[in-house]
Amino acid sequence: MDDRAEEQTAGPDVACPPWILREYAVLADGERGAVVDPQGRIVWLCAPRWHSDAVFSALIGGAGHFTVGPADRWHVWGGSYEEGTLIRVNRWVSADSVIECRDALAMPASPDRLVLLRRMRVVEGEALLRLELDPRPGFGTHRMRDPHLEGGVWTAAGEGLRMRLSGAHRASWDPETGLRGEFRLGKGEAHDIVLELSTGSDRPRLDPGELWAATEREWRRTVPDCSALAAPRDARHAYAVLRGLTSGAGGMAAAATTSLPERANTGRSYDYRFAWLRDQCYAGLAVAAHGPHELLDTAVRFTADRILADGDGVRPAYTVTGEPMPEQRALPLPGYPGGSDRIGNEATTQFQLDTFGEALQLFAAAAHHDRLTPDAEAAVRVAVAAVERRWPEPDAGLWELENRWWTHSRLSVVCGLRRIADVLPGKDSERCDRIADSILAETRRRCLHPDGYWRRAADDDGPEAALLVPLARGCADAGDPSASLTRQRIEARLAQDGYLYRFQHGTEPLGEAEGAFLLCGFHMALATHHLGDRAGAFRWFERTRAACGPPGLFAEEYDVRQRQLRGNLPQAFVHALLLECAVRLNDTSTLPP
Repeated sequence: MDDRAEEQTAGPDVACPPWILREYAVLADGERGAVVDPQGRIVWLCAPRWHSDAVFSALIGGAGHFTVGPADRWHVWGGSYEEGTLIRVNRWVSADSVIECRDALAMPASPDRLVLLRRMRVVEGEALLRLELDPRPGFGTHRMRDPHLEGGVWTAAGEGLRMRLSGAHRASWDPETGLRGEFRLGKGEAHDIVLELSTGSDRPRLDPGELWAATEREWRRTVPDCSALAAPRDARHAYAVLRGLTSGAGGMAAAATTSLPERANTGRSYDYRFAWLRDQCYAGLAVAAHGPHELLDTAVRFTADRILADGDGVRPAYTVTGEPMPEQRALPLPGYPGGSDRIGNEATTQFQLDTFGEALQLFAAAAHHDRLTPDAEAAVRVAVAAVERRWPEPDAGLWELENRWWTHSRLSVVCGLRRIADVLPGKDSERCDRIADSILAETRRRCLHPDGYWRRAADDDGPEAALLVPLARGCADAGDPSASLTRQRIEARLAQDGYLYRFQHGTEPLGEAEGAFLLCGFHMALATHHLGDRAGAFRWFERTRAACGPPGLFAEEYDVRQRQLRGNLPQAFVHALLLECAVRLNDTSTLPP
């Protein structure tokens, strides 16, 4: 059998059975992310970038993983992130030993070179540790070729990637299963393993001490102190997640994974390894609420560049480098249980009006911190002109559904126009106010119910949690009762057990069609706070931030009954809204800057 036939018939990695989503941890360096299971196995890693093919794809039924952990199967597992970082420390306790594994993707990161650091240490007793490395480029369809050990470093290559591995010179390479080995450590002893995957020809030293020191410095530099905020540890963790998902090119991946199901066996499995402009604006607004920070600058730069490049044809999402997303296609893999494997995303073809509203709010927030660049000023003019031309058109809206006259989309651009009017001079400011007034008047005519609350759409009276976003941003005029009435109706119709759902799916009971939407829970906290109920806002905040797994990571949805995460992780916009809540709920004022 030739190599190509053998590659095409490669099966799933049965050595890595799936875990429930809440148990997985994620490492990230801005350019890519790795998913780690409780047994110390890296089961997901795309190389060299977020949207590249996976080298380890066991998470979604493909082949390939990287394991470092105790050989003794009789143990219990725990772990945590080092505060303000995505450095993960897994900990295993057996009958006679305590073992730790410290994992990180090395920083500062390079787009064409990833370095994965793993440091094993025995805290108590003596331990036999095992190593398994089976890199499979192309979502498990290929093997690395020509493995070679020289000077204590393993090298191999395949599908445009070059591999180096240090710290495993006593292991052996099997053509079918990759690298395998064991090593024994006594109390207090540590052992470093460094994996490099690159597309270039440079061969810098794989010095674990230097790499760890640089990574620690970078996390200290990029994640600020949050001790004055509500839930300071969670707020700092949210900063770390947002930093870990943000590329040096400026784009922030919506999540590290693809095809993790929102609801089992419903076909709702999507690829989130791309940068949604709306999500990036949410993150930038959250950071701006705390203070000027480089994540605000990157959000402004990336958003402005996309608007300047594409004008009123701006796409909802791009690769993190600003290129169009690839078309959606299926993978020939079993998938995570209940999921259907796919890569690419169809949202790239949609028109989502609210994206312009969020972008204008982001630019206004940047201006308040004196961080509005000349390119962003130019993008403001393009965005305002695009809104003026296109606001009457139906759009796909926040939830990327069918084209309709969604209320949220119109209120979002009204809020954006008013915010940017506050920082623009003279006639420019007057123009934005005039456009906002026109849009609001027509939206009130079409979408405000006679009872005083906002409809979901011009042709739909149903409750809609998306409406909380402009309400939280202060879209309604002071004294306008529509904000309070709309918030009350959403809570009465879409809340259960302290969690919030997006909207009603036909006649299905809440929780049957989909999980609670965590973004909406945090928006409810902000809207409640904006309307003057600080205690109620904290109740929503505390309940929603409890919906994570042991690593403190949030997915898009939460199955309230089963207490399980649903969808891809870590979901960037959920962490962004947690951060914004942590800032604003400590503030006695209600209006955003």
